[in-house]
Parts: sequence; structure tokens; C-alpha cells
Amino acid sequence: MPATNRSRRNLILVTIILFAFILAVTLRVGYVQIVKGQEYSERALSQQTTDTSIEAERGIIYDRNQEKLAQSVKCYTILVYPAEIGKYDSKKKQRIMQIATADGLAETLNLDKEETRKKLAGKSGEVIIAKNIDRETAQKVRKLDPSGTIISSSTKREYPNGTLAANVMGMVNEENTGQSGLELEYNNYLSGIAGRTVQYTDTNGKKLSYSPSNERYYEPENGCDIITTIDLVIQSYTEDAIAKVQKKTSADRVFAIVMDPETGDILSMAQTPSFDPNNPYEPSSSSEKAKFKNMSTKEQSEYLSKMWRNPLISDVYEPGSVFKLLTTAIALEEDAASLNSNFYCSGAKQVAGETIYCWNRGGHGSQTLEQAVGNSCNPVFMTLATEVGISKFYDYLDNFGITGTTGIDFPAEGNSILQSEDSAGPVGLATIGFGQGVAVTPIQLITAISSLGNDGKLMKPRLVKGIKDKKTNKVQEIRPEVVRKTVSKETADEMKEIMEYVVAEGGGGTASVSGYRVGGKTGTANKPKNGGYSDFTYSSCLGMAPMSDPKLSVLVIVDSPRGAKYGSVVAGPAVSEILEKTLKYMNVQPDSKEKTESDKIEVPDIVGYSADDAIGILGGAGLKYDMKDGAEEENFIVTKQYPSAGSKVKKGTRVFIYN
Repeated sequence: MPATNRSRRNLILVTIILFAFILAVTLRVGYVQIVKGQEYSERALSQQTTDTSIEAERGIIYDRNQEKLAQSVKCYTILVYPAEIGKYDSKKKQRIMQIATADGLAETLNLDKEETRKKLAGKSGEVIIAKNIDRETAQKVRKLDPSGTIISSSTKREYPNGTLAANVMGMVNEENTGQSGLELEYNNYLSGIAGRTVQYTDTNGKKLSYSPSNERYYEPENGCDIITTIDLVIQSYTEDAIAKVQKKTSADRVFAIVMDPETGDILSMAQTPSFDPNNPYEPSSSSEKAKFKNMSTKEQSEYLSKMWRNPLISDVYEPGSVFKLLTTAIALEEDAASLNSNFYCSGAKQVAGETIYCWNRGGHGSQTLEQAVGNSCNPVFMTLATEVGISKFYDYLDNFGITGTTGIDFPAEGNSILQSEDSAGPVGLATIGFGQGVAVTPIQLITAISSLGNDGKLMKPRLVKGIKDKKTNKVQEIRPEVVRKTVSKETADEMKEIMEYVVAEGGGGTASVSGYRVGGKTGTANKPKNGGYSDFTYSSCLGMAPMSDPKLSVLVIVDSPRGAKYGSVVAGPAVSEILEKTLKYMNVQPDSKEKTESDKIEVPDIVGYSADDAIGILGGAGLKYDMKDGAEEENFIVTKQYPSAGSKVKKGTRVFIYN
């Protein structure tokens, strides 16, 4: 009986426990489904939701003739999940399979086998084996069918012309975001807006059969195309010309800009050295690559920043005698001088108690304004600047855009370095008048002087003339913009006459082009160093043609040439080459019939001129020059010439110059 009572009690206890358990489970299920149901449902949905970004196609960059300068091309990335390779096998067998996969990929992708094996050893996450591979290589990997491997597609930026116009185009990073140049300036237009897909998948990434109805696909908006003002042909002419200068002079750098004075369009912009935007993180030349490899991380970073930089827009230099064109224009506009004015140069000028010398200490004697520009006579330009007065002179510098940026559509535009009006004083004004003590960006200078070839109208320089919407194919045109008038048409016409004289009869003759009326000015300025000036120079030449109706302005700057330093020698011939090829390419008709080899040329009188000017005068006459070794490094006064002045010789004859 007692046993029966004990059994009954045990049965009741078990029943109570079972009932309590069932009640607890029921309450828990109710709590989960009713109280926490919404929260857990949302959690489950979020874990099953795959939100994938869809890359927008970056816009194309075209030249003015619709030739591609930059484009996006499809590429592939090889991803490996090491844990998925032989995941159901023993660790030993799994490692053997990982090694086999690594070796197969390394051989197909031309990678180091040991490095690839290390990448796959003991890793559970995603491993990127190779990026930016082409379709053909991706197909080879597919045929290999390696375990745990995924091939994903994306796009990369491609520059089909390599280094051509690289510092104008700029570059993008691995995310296809603009980092420099036009790629950066117009990044918001080029990049577009990424799309998205929202799907519901299991832990293996497979789409659920009972996917919710609110799956979404948001189509990406591809980036706009931009149409630049660059002409690929003219860019090639320019780069070829400055490459020759670089080779001949062993200069640190050579820069060039070609502009349309009427619109402000930049037709070409080039520099040496450049870089390959397809591989922007190392130099393009083999010799520079070797130097780069031995640099510290900091040095490499500084090197790359300088390599990507566009000094024609971002950096300043002292223009020297080329700046005298602006001083002349200001003086003519203010009636401080005229084409009939006469000046006398004794070789020096007193300014506020200081003696400032002409480069020709023997003096130029009596000369007209045209001759003074052709002779680059410093005292004349000191006189002109002083006559105008500091307040008016600075007003004109502002008007020419020298005291502010041009507003060109390019990142990191630099500004001039100029003494303030209050601190310049009489001496500062005098030296600025002949192009010393003022530093400008090349884009400022060519834009200012181009206004003289455009009836005094200063144009806003531009690198992009249109933005094309890919959806509608409509082009948003960016029209040429007149900023303001710098001088009157009358003054601009007089300046064209003076510039033409400088090339036809003065020191700028090496910029001449047979059959065309060319104007211009050369300059040779010592580079600043530690508060003074070094022996290295910026040697430059600005040319414009045809002077009857200017279509082209060309500025070439040679930074620190070795050997000959004159602007007429190192920069003038490059300006001539660019002008000649470009004028013919643009079908600009010659102003006169070209001289043939049989035509006789009268040798000009160059005795008494500087070697720099003498070389320019001979170049303008279609003659070459020769002098004793080493003489080119000093700008001496010519004391003798052969053949003598007035002799009749063939075009291209060498005239010997003696000091």
C-alpha cells in the first residue's frame, strides 16, 4: 500500500513537472510570436536581405573631335574563399586542394606560386587574388574551374593614348573616383550615381524560393561624357616638339600651351616629364623607375604628387622679357608712349637713387618703341612703367588677370606672386616693368597676352566645351566667355604690329614660320634662389599667328636648360614647329608665298646686338647660326659676323657670330 501511494505521488509530481514545462514552452512561444514577433521577423528579414551596389559607368572624356581620351572598360576580379575549398574533407586533404587551386591560379594569372599559396593558407574570409584582369584572362580562369573561386566583373579606367595629355586628363583611384586633372574637376558629372539590388537569400547566397514581394532593383545612372577643347593632333605636335627640346637641352622640365585667342580654348597642354595614367603609381620611364624604387615612402609620395601636378596651371615662374608685352600695351593704352616715340638707352637708369642696369651695359642708344621691344631694353620698360604710375599700372595688371586666377576649369589653380602696391615702391615698379620681381602662372600669361590678339578681349580659358547626357544624348554647351576688355582695339592692333616686328626683325625670329605673319616675344629670366637669383633660367618664347587674324597663341617654357639658355635658342624653334604644323593642320592659308631654297636672302646686320637677339634675327630671316663652343652660355654682344651684312645667300645658310 505504501508503495502504491509513493508511485501515485511520483506520477503526480511528473505530471506537474510535465505540465509546468508545457506551460513554460507555451508561454515562451507566445512571447516570441506575439510580444517579440515583429522584432524577430525584422531581424530574420535583415539577415536574409542582400543589398548590393551596382556600379555606374563612368563617362567618357573626348577631345574636341570626339576622339576618346579616357573611357571605362569592363574588367574582372578573381576572388577565392579558402574555407570553401574541400570544406567537407580532412584538414590535410583540404590544404592539398588549396595548394592545387593556388598553383593553378598562379600559373594562369602569371603570379608568384609561393605568395599565392600563402594567401590561401588557413584563411576563412574572402581573398582577392587578382584585380582588373581582361576578359580573355578571366575566361582562362573559368576553364580552370578552381574550387571556391568567384569571378566578379567591374570597370576600370583606360586611357587609350597612354601618356598623351596625361596631366590634363588626370587619374582615378581604384574606386574610379577622380583624383587629379579633369577627372577630379568633373568627377560629379563623370561618376554618375550607383544603382542597387535588394534580394533575399539563404546563408549560401542562394535566392529564397519564398522571397518577399518587396525585392527591388534600382538602375544606376551612368556618368555624363565630357567633350574637351583639346585637339589630339595638336597635342601630339606639342608633345613631340617639347620632347625634342628636353632631349637637346637636358632641361629639368619643358612646358607648352596652345590656345585659341578668340575663344580661350586650350588646344593642347603638355609637359615633360609626364606619366601614364593607366599606371599612375610609378614613373613611365625605366630610368626614373629605378630611382623611384630606391626612394623612401615619403620621397615616393612627394615624387608622385609632383608627377601628377600640372605646373602650367598650378605653378608660377618669372616670365622675364615676355612680360614686356604687357608693359608696352599698358603704356600705349595710357598714352605714355606711341609707335612714334623715341627712347635713349645708355645702359643703365637711375630709379629712386638706385642704378638699375640694362642687360646690355653698353646701351642700345636711340631706338623706337618697336625697336625697344625687339631689343628687350630694360631702361625703356622702367621708363614706361614709371610714366604710367604704380596705381594705374596695378589696375592694368588686375585688368589683364595677373593679380587673380583665370578661373580655368581645372583643380588647384595657382596665383601670381606680386609685391603689394604699397610695398613695391619706385624700384619695385621699375623691375616689374621689365618682367623681374613678378611670378605668374603660365596660364595667366598666355591668357593675358592672347587678349592682344583678340581686339583687347580677355577670354576665360577653358578645357571643356560640352557635357553630354548619355540618356538623352543632349550636349550642354559651355560657351566661350569674355571676362572683360584689357585694352582698346586700337592698342591691340598696335601691339600685334609690334609683336610681328619682334619676330620679323627682332630677337624672336626663331619662332617664325615661312609664309605666315608671326608675332611674339622671347624671354630669359634667372630663377630665384635664397632671396637672390641662381645661374639657372626659365627660357621662354610666346608666339602668335597669323597676325592678320590670330588663331593660335603658343607658349613654350624651358626650365633650367643646360648649355645655351636664350629663349630664342631653346624655346623659339619649338614654338615655330608647333605653329607651322598646327596652322597647316587647321588649313589656315599662308599670308604670303613661301621662299624656296633657290631664293636669295640678304644677310641682316647683327653686329651690336646680343647673341640672343642676333640668333632670333637670323632665324627670322631664314638663316642659321654658328659660334664657338661654349659661347652660347653667355649672352655676349656680337662684334663681328660672317657672311657680312648685305650679302646674298641661300635660305638656311649658317652665319658665324663672334664676340
